Amino acid sequence: MAPTYRSGDWLVVRWKGPFRANQVVVVEREDHPGVFLIKRLLRIEGGRYWVEGDNKSLSTDSRVWGAIAPEEVAGRVLLRYRRASNSR
Repeated sequence: MAPTYRSGDWLVVRWKGPFRANQVVVVEREDHPGVFLIKRLLRIEGGRYWVEGDNKSLSTDSRVWGAIAPEEVAGRVLLRYRRASNSR
């Protein structure tokens, strides 16, 4: 989800719905359990969720998978804590 989120950011996540368009959500694909991805929920179509990463050129998302099942959206990001960079 770069540039919005960077490696090392800490996230506070609410591990339940409901979910709305334009929220940043945590996705756990059913074919990759235990792997959590950060995506933006763009729209709900036919009871399924269309999610995309903010870095369009490098993101694997609904443009590849299609709309995903509601069960694959595990939570939504409430807060990001960006640690200060170490200049050493």
